[in-house]
Amino acid sequence: MSNPEQRSPRRGMCAAILCLEAIALGLTAPVMIAVADVDTAVALGIGLGLMVVCLLLAGMLRAPWAYTAGWVVQVAAIALGFVVPLMFLLGGIFALLWGTADLLGRKIERERAAAYAAYAAEREA
Repeated sequence: MSNPEQRSPRRGMCAAILCLEAIALGLTAPVMIAVADVDTAVALGIGLGLMVVCLLLAGMLRAPWAYTAGWVVQVAAIALGFVVPLMFLLGGIFALLWGTADLLGRKIERERAAAYAAYAAEREA
């Protein structure tokens, strides 16, 4: 089992958002086919492609570049609103959740590092 100091709350929260977003983006494919009259192959490629990207990124969040790629996914989810107008709202909600998880996770990591440093300094004194 890994040390609690090594667990990243930022990574955990962002991965959870990406996994939930993967479900929503995967479900856009049938909506694009039925409601927006998008070609089946195109709709499946976009919806399922974004879903797979979300799931892969959720597992790659140990790398700093993956957070930037997560922001790109948020932009793509909002851009789906040009095809399915509800995605402007849903994509915006996920972008807000992503941003909150990213910023709050960073804050927790900073505060936890400071607390561990203070504890270690106290033990040495």
